[in-house]
Amino acid sequence: MCFYFLKKLSATYCQLSIYKMKWWKYLAIVLLLYTAVMGLLGHVPRLAILNETERNLYFHVPMWFGMTIILLASVVNSIRYLRSPSTHLDILAHESAKTGILLGCLGLMTGSIWARYTWGTWWTTDVKLNGAAVTMLIYAAYLVLRGAVPDEQQRARLSAIYNIFAFAAAIPLLFIMPRLASASLHPGMGGNPGFSKYDLDSAMRMVFYPAVIGWTLLGVWITEVACRLAFIKEKIYEKQLA
Repeated sequence: MCFYFLKKLSATYCQLSIYKMKWWKYLAIVLLLYTAVMGLLGHVPRLAILNETERNLYFHVPMWFGMTIILLASVVNSIRYLRSPSTHLDILAHESAKTGILLGCLGLMTGSIWARYTWGTWWTTDVKLNGAAVTMLIYAAYLVLRGAVPDEQQRARLSAIYNIFAFAAAIPLLFIMPRLASASLHPGMGGNPGFSKYDLDSAMRMVFYPAVIGWTLLGVWITEVACRLAFIKEKIYEKQLA
């Protein structure tokens, strides 16, 4: 009887622990649903040129916020790997980088669509756009590097070093050089203010900020699932070698 009680208590505790760990996933779903509904059906100001394309602000920009945060987590794990090498940290850095690249590519796609309807072209030689494209190419080379080195330890070490330099290059490409440009079509660059009351009023902020959190949590969720799959593959590989 006592054993049965302890078994039920342990099962209940495990269930509660699982629910505690899942709360942020439920939050991500709620925030993304809220973003989708308000982004498609909510009121947006009728701005010149932008018009209804202003709704893309809830998708394009939060994707880039999420990308930056996920890539930051990737480079942190790369630094941790160089300090104390482990397969666990290498997987965390690798999968985080892949998720960051995914969000970055989605950001480029939504930005290109937005540019088509506001600037009349899918792409311009704007310093912000070119910097974003170069950043994605740099991180694409990170994936190529990992696939080109057969030795596991050497691959992890070289990838960690490259990841640090990739993130260091992304900062000036995305945030410094565009602000130093004399002119730019992209908001927030070249003297063109971003997130002003004109572009983002108080009503839109009530959707924009939850969208940033939602897309970031989605990136974390994707990374978590990818890491779990990679950990399982690694354990299977170790058992096959044993």
